[in-house]
Amino acid sequence: MSDTQEKNIENTGTAKHKQMDMLNGPMLKNILIFALPLALCGILQQLFTSADMAVVFWFDGSVAQSAVNSNGALVNLLINLFSGMSVGVTVLIAAYVGKKQTDDLHSVVFTSLVIATVSGVILLGLGIGVSAPLLKAMNTPKDALPLATKYLRIYFIGMPFLMVYNFGAAVLRGVGDTKKALIILLVTGVLNVGLNVLFVAAFKMSVAGVALATVICNIASAALVMVFIMKDGLFKIRKSSRVKKDYILSIVKIGMPAGLQGVVFSVANVLIQSAVNGFGAQAVAGNGDAVNFEMYVYFFINGFAQATVTFFGQNYAAGKFDRCKQVFKINMLCSLVISGVLSALFVPLAKVFIRIYTNDGVAIKFAVMRMWCVLSGSLLSCLYEIPGGALRGMGHSMLPAVFTVIGSCVLRIIWIYTVFAAHKVFWLLIIIYPISWLVTGLAMIISYYIICVKAGFYARNQQSETIETEDVILENSDIDIAV
Repeated sequence: MSDTQEKNIENTGTAKHKQMDMLNGPMLKNILIFALPLALCGILQQLFTSADMAVVFWFDGSVAQSAVNSNGALVNLLINLFSGMSVGVTVLIAAYVGKKQTDDLHSVVFTSLVIATVSGVILLGLGIGVSAPLLKAMNTPKDALPLATKYLRIYFIGMPFLMVYNFGAAVLRGVGDTKKALIILLVTGVLNVGLNVLFVAAFKMSVAGVALATVICNIASAALVMVFIMKDGLFKIRKSSRVKKDYILSIVKIGMPAGLQGVVFSVANVLIQSAVNGFGAQAVAGNGDAVNFEMYVYFFINGFAQATVTFFGQNYAAGKFDRCKQVFKINMLCSLVISGVLSALFVPLAKVFIRIYTNDGVAIKFAVMRMWCVLSGSLLSCLYEIPGGALRGMGHSMLPAVFTVIGSCVLRIIWIYTVFAAHKVFWLLIIIYPISWLVTGLAMIISYYIICVKAGFYARNQQSETIETEDVILENSDIDIAV
């Protein structure tokens, strides 16, 4: 195929591509269209885990369930660094779209997918190699340790495919498309439940069957996201697509702080999980069951945080500061209202909802305690997620990472080795979650407003100075637009 033919195909595909307009018109509708499917994507992913837990308990008991539950914090620790870098992909693409520079997006996508594949292979090696010693170091209950190790080693076989899906979904988010990821997860969610029942109930494979079902679903998710990308005129990989150093540097520069934030966040959670493990297998099972409901609430908050990143990023690149402020207010309000309503639904009916996963009386006791201590304060996480998304949209990825390290990692570690060490009761261990959310949120909000003032968000006659402001943004932003 000649260069001319390829360019014609590219132009045809681009003409057919319909992306969300984040720079003009009312924003609430578009933000909801963007954020709600993204939230549902996260919920569907969590339902994979929920189905794993429920099927394992009802067909194999509490010990097998605790083996699955004890892996969550460790899995997040290992994958968050690379998954966090996908934020860099979203921000980079949003910045290009905001400036209407879309000619080379196919090379951005190609570079992103190469990073995803390499990251997945590294994670595959890490997961298989260090799973057993890390689980032992976390004080995993002895009766659950063999099953937990088996689950983790099989689970990490699917890492290259999970990374391709994550980076592919990040590409689509950059132009406001969250519906395709929802379609993918609807398909693979049904597949996951069916495979769980087949492998665990019919083939009696226990946790190995649950892990194998997850691997198969990760493969399917990666294949589907690639189909969507290759059909898109903006993103379709071509003979001219190249891995470019400038794109790698931009993705890493923006995404690495977010990844490091996730890693240090997970370090604290691993230490808390280790402390929970000390209460026994039933406590591990109940604690993990309660986390499901926290995640359902969090994914709505995260959906609006991701909307903040993309909408803020495009409008900031275009110099539309008034719209940036509206983006922040809408996403903060929506996340607070929805998380508050869901918490008010789940917490009073904690015992009813927990019985979906277990009928073990001791496990239920620990689960209900966690839901009252942690889930009831989950809306506090809006205070750092939304400002953090806005800061990343402006290219300031390091600042929210630093505040998260201090508030959600250092503070939690200090709490574990001081307050909890002096009084080893379960509620005192987990109450640090809402405390750390509040501290981190206050620091993030203050920083957000200081940076907005310095950036000129509250200067007079902004609209008449849009072009001039845009030049200043591109000179001073941490986002390096590679041309």
